[in-house]
Amino acid sequence: MKKQMALLLVLILAVGVIAACGAKSTNSGNANSGKNESSQNENGGNDKPKQRIALVLPEAIGVNPFFALMDEGFKRAGEEFGVEVKTIESTDPAAFEQNLRTTVAENYDLIITATFQAEDALNKIAPENPDKSFAIIDTVIDQPNVRSVVFREHEAAFLLGAAAGLSTKTNKVGAVVAMDVPLLSKYTSGFEQGLKHTNPDAELLINYVGSFTDSAKGKEMALLQYDKGVDFIAGMAAVGDLGVFEAAKERGLYASGQDVDRTELDPEHIVLSQLKGTDAVAYETVKAFVEGTFQFGSADYGLKEDGVGLTFVTRDSKSALSPFVGQENVDKLKAIAEEIKSGTIQVVNPLAQ
Repeated sequence: MKKQMALLLVLILAVGVIAACGAKSTNSGNANSGKNESSQNENGGNDKPKQRIALVLPEAIGVNPFFALMDEGFKRAGEEFGVEVKTIESTDPAAFEQNLRTTVAENYDLIITATFQAEDALNKIAPENPDKSFAIIDTVIDQPNVRSVVFREHEAAFLLGAAAGLSTKTNKVGAVVAMDVPLLSKYTSGFEQGLKHTNPDAELLINYVGSFTDSAKGKEMALLQYDKGVDFIAGMAAVGDLGVFEAAKERGLYASGQDVDRTELDPEHIVLSQLKGTDAVAYETVKAFVEGTFQFGSADYGLKEDGVGLTFVTRDSKSALSPFVGQENVDKLKAIAEEIKSGTIQVVNPLAQ
């Protein structure tokens, strides 16, 4: 009996030891798991380091809607895709090149810039840094490590010119243009093609401001055109458009803006806006880089891709449609837009000739 009791006691002790060991092993596993999770959280787990992308502008954003819109799309992409983004504005050409070099030195993963104003500096810096990725918006750089994003502005300008041809009551329309440079010929040529498409007898006057920032000269040129019988002026002068708008209001006549919907400033006199989606292409450039579909070379955006357009025709507006344009003409313009998208109407790009 004593032997049986002793054997039973030994068995009970053995079971207790096994249970205790099992409990210790389980607790130890949980502790390790917690430690590993904490370590992964602190170090970002297996996630890649946050990508860093810079937008280096050749001038201050100021009141130029072209750059303001681009910056807006760039920052929105940064938030949505979890990218560290930084916008750097430049005060002059020398500062711009230095800003580009600084972003290279700071090892940004992608450096985006814009317009023909950036061409000279990027054509120097990109070849010096063949392992860096660059993108430029609104012009083309022929470098193996640069993605060039351009617009078919001539398609939207055609629509604007067609609208002017349908709407003018004097058969005289004008365009106040920033500078006589190749890029802006896409605007003036496209506008003239559209004007002649809907109104072959209309006369077109063109004056150049000489810069992208002179609103006073823009107003002077606009008043000159209104004095010659023009009843509609296409503003193509960036900040100079503000002067065009002032002149239109003073004379009780009509004008159009660029890049964003400028009709909201004065819908009685600013009756249309030729649109350019700089926000969309900045956003798409960041998105492509993050998602691994970013490619060097050239990409362009037109009416078909919703990269360019015209208020009331391809995009709705918060403003009321001006009687000067009228819904009947808008319906005609929508049909013209579809013909451009389908290729039935071929808008000539003067830079491709």
